[in-house]
Amino acid sequence: MALSLFTKIQKAIIGRAQDDYATKMRLKYKPYYHAMEAQQGTHIRLQGRDMLMLSSNDYLGLSFHPKVIEACGLGAKVWGSSTTGARISNGSRAYHTALEEKLAAFLGREACHVSVAGYVSCCSAVATFAQKGDLILADKNIHSCLLDGIRLSMATAERFSHNNPEDLRQILKDVPRNAPKMLVVEGVYSMEGHICRLPELAQIGEDNGCFMVLDDAHGFGVLGRQGRGTVDHFKLNDKVDILCGSMSKSLASTGGFVTGSRALIEYLRTNSKQTLFSAALSSSQAAAASASLDIMQGEPQHLARLWKNTKRYREILKGLGLDTWESETPAVPIVLGSKELVYRFWQALLEKGVFTVMSIAPAVPPGKDLIRTAVSALHSDEDLEKIGAAMGYAVKQM
Repeated sequence: MALSLFTKIQKAIIGRAQDDYATKMRLKYKPYYHAMEAQQGTHIRLQGRDMLMLSSNDYLGLSFHPKVIEACGLGAKVWGSSTTGARISNGSRAYHTALEEKLAAFLGREACHVSVAGYVSCCSAVATFAQKGDLILADKNIHSCLLDGIRLSMATAERFSHNNPEDLRQILKDVPRNAPKMLVVEGVYSMEGHICRLPELAQIGEDNGCFMVLDDAHGFGVLGRQGRGTVDHFKLNDKVDILCGSMSKSLASTGGFVTGSRALIEYLRTNSKQTLFSAALSSSQAAAASASLDIMQGEPQHLARLWKNTKRYREILKGLGLDTWESETPAVPIVLGSKELVYRFWQALLEKGVFTVMSIAPAVPPGKDLIRTAVSALHSDEDLEKIGAAMGYAVKQM
């Protein structure tokens, strides 16, 4: 029988979206997408309550620095709110090249390209330089932006155990030495707080002819001289071909960057779809990043305070017997092992006015369900005391 002209055919994709279990659970328990009503430094207002932020990536606390705020406003006043175009066509401005030159000089690199998002930059750092037929060797715990870069490159991927040089070495035993290969790692793994075992991994990569890409979104501003990052921390700038990262953490802005030799960055500007077809970074955000970079070099007290706070916070968690997954950085997970325990712990912290973020499998490995916390230079001694009391209360609720 023919269908009536007025019969409405059900759209399968709409049905799939409406029936999605993960979405239903997110809407039921509401652990994500909380909209802060106000913020001043580490103090926020959420659902009419004053709270402490303990999961921000504002490591150096510069997003409320007067010089950054002033620069942000002046950038828009001089250049307008947006370029409304991509860099390759009508979107490039003098402030882009000025920021790129400043970042390249700070990181000891020949050239740099800034993009509208860290995700875009880090994805392009992989997708641009690898291609079908290549082999990519990637740490199992790399960020989604790097995984998307691998997928878009169409290269073959092999994942080695997290931060495990020996596993990488074993995989490479059966790979022809002259085959085109890329090694992809992070400087600091934000979910675990681990610092990359760069000396060993870089040497293995060098011995096997690997082109090396390092995403230092969470190491930049935190490690190295004046916050130059993981590569500087280990003094291995000559071993990493492409260094990329985000400006939405320590640089208190948005956007991302890719740095390397001039030849490699020009190749990226020619061949990266993520770069070619993304609108340019706004003037206000470029100005904020530039001002933050100046502060990192001229006001060392922020980095010193960050590490002082990190040490004290770790002592608080250790005293409560909490598992921090051997974190080495201001990104400090609290591993609880199941989504039920994580949810209860998260709720208990909320009750005491401390805002954190839940991370459960498959976002983390099975059995590593955790509360993601991050320390800021802006946390005061009083803040840390309140956080310690809240953690103690949450432990008792377990």
